Amino acid sequence: MTYRHCIATALATLLSLTAPAQSQSGKASYYPKRATGSRTANGERLHHDSLTCAHKNYPFGTLLKVTNVLNGRHVVVRVNDRGPYSKGRIIDLSWGAAKAIGMIQQGIAPVTVERLVEMNIPMRNTEEEEELPLMEFDVADLKESTVPVWQQEPQRRVRTTKSR
Repeated sequence: MTYRHCIATALATLLSLTAPAQSQSGKASYYPKRATGSRTANGERLHHDSLTCAHKNYPFGTLLKVTNVLNGRHVVVRVNDRGPYSKGRIIDLSWGAAKAIGMIQQGIAPVTVERLVEMNIPMRNTEEEEELPLMEFDVADLKESTVPVWQQEPQRRVRTTKSR
């Protein structure tokens, strides 16, 4: 083998390993509603409304954008389980995630899976911040004690003798 051939092989191997980390295409299935309550691979309990998934390679907690190729709808899910173990499938979605991308009727759908590196959360522009009114808080006037009246001990009367 020549030096160039070794470098070409190394580059091809590197590219083949990093390509799946960016985007994958394949078939997706989903957990049935009756799977609610079962434990996932990371120890969480599965809930059918959660937006979670099972993936073979991504670490737990990774956010993935799953797009249904047939209708263009997408959902962001969090990896909390391992699988799928059926041939030809790349991801198992929770029932809620499958409903969000419209694949409940189909059962299995062609999808693309992309890893989200950064999550952009929409926020209001800080330049348009309004000034909040200044509010002053005073301590309430307390009579004699901070103990509520119903918890106070009854006061004892002291008899005084009148001088005649």
